[in-house]
Amino acid sequence: MRVAFVGKGGSGKTTLSALFSRHLARSGAPVLAIDGDINQHLAEALGHDENHLDAPPLGAHLPEIKDYLRGANPRIASREAMIKTTPPGRGSRLLRPLGDDELHARHVRRVGDVPLMVTGEFDESDLGVACYHSKLGGVELYLNHLVDRPGEYVVVDMTAGADAFASGLFTRFDITFLVAEPTLKGVSVYRQYRDHAREFGIRVAVIGNKVTGEDDLLFLKEQVGDDLLTHLVQSPWVRAAEQGRAEDGLDGLEPHNRHALNILRETVDAHPRDWPALHRHAVEFHLRNARAWSDEATGLDLAGQVDPEFVPGPAALT
Repeated sequence: MRVAFVGKGGSGKTTLSALFSRHLARSGAPVLAIDGDINQHLAEALGHDENHLDAPPLGAHLPEIKDYLRGANPRIASREAMIKTTPPGRGSRLLRPLGDDELHARHVRRVGDVPLMVTGEFDESDLGVACYHSKLGGVELYLNHLVDRPGEYVVVDMTAGADAFASGLFTRFDITFLVAEPTLKGVSVYRQYRDHAREFGIRVAVIGNKVTGEDDLLFLKEQVGDDLLTHLVQSPWVRAAEQGRAEDGLDGLEPHNRHALNILRETVDAHPRDWPALHRHAVEFHLRNARAWSDEATGLDLAGQVDPEFVPGPAALT
């Protein structure tokens, strides 16, 4: 199951991504966390206390990722012909979560109990010549070629605000958790996400964060209605963790907040995977990109990369 955490910058989405990933790992569930934010703080939120995480970023290895994933797919002639939206077809290399393959071996590092992949930072060499969403191409390609099953979790900390809509990445998830503080600015991103996601049938559930009382909770209910799934209260334990003072594990997390994490997992587990819809969205955004820029950029008709006889899902592994 694929879960995205989105929200306004400062809403706590990275903290919630880390808490939920740790909650899953603590239960023994297979989980992979991916830092897809332009500000790469997920490793720190997971408890990494060193200056540098030795995890080769996906965004810096796109050519190698493309070569690996295209495999023997006859519709993709070269890495140059493969763009971030290229969907899998017969002959493509498909991935199992944390599988025994070179992509996971190269890019996954453990932070505490949680395996982590990172997109990579937006650095000085990118200024004026690159868009951060090009770095996110590695995440989109990864999810396009991933065959995950119920009880397996991929948790992605997404870019802040509505930037996720600059690519088709927002359609790659089973459910999107939007983290909102009880303020007008906190719920403004919710309205943008709700309207865009509704067009594609993407489920968005709101998690209230930093709630201090009944007035905060009432405000969130008035603003987002039935989309409010649960809320977390202002957390001294989280503040202590951010200051490096919290003990290891989640035992010190407030009972209400631990209960909220249980609700998130129950919601994810109750949301069935729709493989045809997932693949349909992938094809749709690939064709959009082909028409908009990539046909001209590559000199190819990239609509030909869509394999009409490819059947997505576990059956494709055989």
